[in-house]
Amino acid sequence: MFQIQDQSLRPLTTAHLAQTMSLLNLSNTELHEKVISELAENPALELIEERVCPLCNRKLGSSVVCPVCSRKVPDEGPIVFMSPRDSYHPRTGSRYEQEDLDLEPTAPENLTAHVLQQLASDLEADDRQLAYYILSSLDDDGFLADPPALIARATRKTLSSVNEVIRLISRVDPVGLAASGPRDALLIQLELMPPCETRTIAESIIKDYFKELGRKEYEKIAADMAVGSAQIRRVVTFIQDNLNPYPARAFWGSGRHQQTADPNVFHNPDVVIRKNQNDPEGPLTVEIFAPISGWLRVNPLFRKAVTSSDEQASEAWNKHLEKATLFVKCIQQRSNTMQQLMSTLVRMQERFILKGDRHLIPITRAQIADEIGVHESTISRAVANKSVALPDGRMVPLSLFFDRSLAIRDRIKEIVRNESKPLTDEEISEELHNDGIKVARRTVAKYRTIEGILPARLRQQKQDRAPLKA
Repeated sequence: MFQIQDQSLRPLTTAHLAQTMSLLNLSNTELHEKVISELAENPALELIEERVCPLCNRKLGSSVVCPVCSRKVPDEGPIVFMSPRDSYHPRTGSRYEQEDLDLEPTAPENLTAHVLQQLASDLEADDRQLAYYILSSLDDDGFLADPPALIARATRKTLSSVNEVIRLISRVDPVGLAASGPRDALLIQLELMPPCETRTIAESIIKDYFKELGRKEYEKIAADMAVGSAQIRRVVTFIQDNLNPYPARAFWGSGRHQQTADPNVFHNPDVVIRKNQNDPEGPLTVEIFAPISGWLRVNPLFRKAVTSSDEQASEAWNKHLEKATLFVKCIQQRSNTMQQLMSTLVRMQERFILKGDRHLIPITRAQIADEIGVHESTISRAVANKSVALPDGRMVPLSLFFDRSLAIRDRIKEIVRNESKPLTDEEISEELHNDGIKVARRTVAKYRTIEGILPARLRQQKQDRAPLKA
C-alpha cells in the first residue's frame, strides 16, 4: 500500500511507513497526546480551532457528520465517517432523546470494586479502607506484593486486623486472591471444598510436592506418598480441572495473562457503531473518532518564511517543515486505514454486532488484510489498543472481532446458565458435541476459565451455600 518504486523517494517512503505504523498502533487517547506533543515541539505545525471533517477538512458547524464524506459509501455496507470530536461523551439534545440510556457504553467492572461489593456486609467500617489498600496493591496475578506486616505498618493497623481482612478477601470470588503465591491460592481453594479423599491427597501434593507437580514428576510423587500412580494422575486431573493457581487472571478474561489495556480506552472508545436513527432497517453507522477536533495542517506562514530565511536558519526550519508535512500525511493515512478497516469489519460482522457473540464469524487479520489490500501487520497495528462501542451498550476491544473462540464461549456460558446441576467439563464437551462443535475437555476448561466460570465442584458448593428461596 505504501510501496513506491522511485529510488529517490525511498527514504521518505520508509519514514512515512514507519511513522504511519507507529500511529496506527496508538489508541485515540494516546494519539491525542502525541498530536499535542508534536504541536508543542514543532513550530511548523498548526491547529485550526474549527469543527472540520478529519478527511476532507470541510467546515461542519454544529453537525457531526460530513455531508460529503458520509455519502461516499458502497451500494451495500455501513455508513463510515470520521468525527472531529476528541473524546466520547454521552449524547444529549432532542435528536437523541429517544435513545435508551441503558444502551450507553459502560466501562468493565474493576476487580477491586467486584471484591468490595461481595465483602460489604462482612467488613467493619474501619476495615473498608484497609481492604481497598490491600486490593489495590495486588499484582497482576492477584497475589500480595507486600507481606502483611508491611501492610500493617503502612496502614497503621494491627497485624491481626490485616490478616483477617486478607482471609476474607481470599474467600470470595475469585477464590484465592491476596494469597502469597500460587501454592497458597490453590490451598485456599481446596479448603473451601467438601472433605474427601481426593481433596486430602491434593492438599498433600500441593503442600509437599509443589515443585514436582510443576515438573510433572507423578511417578516420584506416587512413590514418596505410597499411593498408586493412577490415583495420583486422577488427583492431578482434579487439580487442573477445579483449581486456578492465578485467581486474578480469570476475572480479567484470560486463563494465561491479565489484560493490561489502558482503562481510558474503555471510557473513550475509538469507534462507536450505531443503528441508523433515520432508518432502523438501514445500514449501520460507524463513527471513528479523530484525535483532535480542529484541523491539523502545516502552517502556511512558516512555509513562506522558510523561503525567505537566511541559509543558517533555513536548514533547521526545513527540518521542521519536512517533519510537520510527514506527520500530517501519516495522520491522514491512519484515518484512511481505520475507515477501510471498520467498513470491512462491520460489513462482515453485522450479525455479531446486532445479534450477539454467538453470531461472530471466525475471521483472521490476514483475511481482512487481503480484503483491503494491505499487509497483515498493518491490520494488527490498526486493531491493537482500540475499543468499540456496540449498539447494545457494550464496550469491547476491537480485537474481539477476531476472537475465534467467542461463539463457543458464549455457548458454554449458556449451558452453564441453564444447567439443573453443575456439569463437569467433560459433560459440557459432550453438550457441545451434540451441537456439532468438537471441543476437547481441556479446551472447555480453558474457555471456562477465560469466562470466569467456576469449576463444577465450586459451582455446586456455591449452590449449596446459597439461601433457599421462600
